[in-house]
Amino acid sequence: MNAKTKGYLLGAIAAATYGMNPLFALPLYKNGMDPTSVLFFRYLFAMAILGIMIKARGRTFRIVRKEVVPLIVMGLLVALSSLTLFLSYNYMAAGIASTILFVYPILVALIMALFFKEKITLQTVICILFALGGIALLYRGDDGATLSTMGVLLVMVSALSYAIYIVGVNQSSLKQMATVQMTFYVLVFGFVLFLVCSRFGTALTLPTRWYLWGNLIALAALPTAVSFICTTQAVQYIGSTPTAILGALEPVTAVIFGVTLFGEPLTPRLVLGMVMIILAVTLIIAGGSITTQLVRFRKLFPKLLRQRH
Repeated sequence: MNAKTKGYLLGAIAAATYGMNPLFALPLYKNGMDPTSVLFFRYLFAMAILGIMIKARGRTFRIVRKEVVPLIVMGLLVALSSLTLFLSYNYMAAGIASTILFVYPILVALIMALFFKEKITLQTVICILFALGGIALLYRGDDGATLSTMGVLLVMVSALSYAIYIVGVNQSSLKQMATVQMTFYVLVFGFVLFLVCSRFGTALTLPTRWYLWGNLIALAALPTAVSFICTTQAVQYIGSTPTAILGALEPVTAVIFGVTLFGEPLTPRLVLGMVMIILAVTLIIAGGSITTQLVRFRKLFPKLLRQRH
C-alpha cells in the first residue's frame, strides 16, 4: 500500500470515527452530564490510552523546546473545537450540528490558498460543491424551524478551530513529530482547558449508571484517540485539503447509525445525499489521475484537436 492510499484510508477512518461523537455523547447528556464533564473524561481517558501506546512501543515522552508552543496552540484549538461542538448539541440536534460542521473543508481550502498560496483547482471546487450538496440533502430539519443563532455560532467556531488545527499540523514544526506522541501532547494541553472550566474537577458531573462509563471510554478511544491519530497521519500523507474533504464521511456515519441503530427511515433523499458525498470523496481520491485520463481521451481524437487550432 503506497503512501497516498494510506492517507486516503486514514482520512476516511478519521472522518467515520469522528462522526461517532453524538452516538456516545447524547446518552451522557440525557443522564445529566454537562459538556465540560463529558469532555474532561473523554480527554483524560484518551490521554491514558495514548500514554499506554507510547509506553508499549518503547517510545519516549520527551519533546524538544521548539515543539512546546505549537503543541500548546494545537491542543487549545482541538479543545476549543470539541467544547464548542458539544455545547452546540444543547441548542440544536446533533445531526444538524454535524452537518454545519462540514464547512471546515472550505475553511481549510481558503486558509491554504490565502496564507500558503495553495492553488484551488476546479476539481477541488467541484468536490466541495458535491459534498456540500450531499450534506444539504442529509439535513432534515423540521418544516419552518429556525436554527439557533447561538448553536450555529458555536459550530462555526468549532469548524474554524478544527480547520486551523488541520492546517497547523502540516505547516508547523510538528510535521516531523511522531504521530502518537504529538496527539498525546495535543490532548494533554487541550485537557488543561477542561480542567479550568471544571474548576479543577470540583464542578464535574458523573454518570449515574455504571454502563455509561463505557460511553466515555468509547468517546476517548474512537472519536478522540483513533480519529486524531488518523487525521494527523492523513494530513502528513496527502495534505490538509484532501483530508478535510474526506471529512464528508462524518455526517454519512451519523445517518448510517441513525438508520441501523435508531430505526430512522432511509429515504431516497438520504440515499442521494450519501451518493453525492461518496462521489466527492471518490473525486478527491482520484486526484490527478482524472486529468491524466482526460488528456489520454483527447489524444484519441487528434483530428478534433487540429480542427480546433
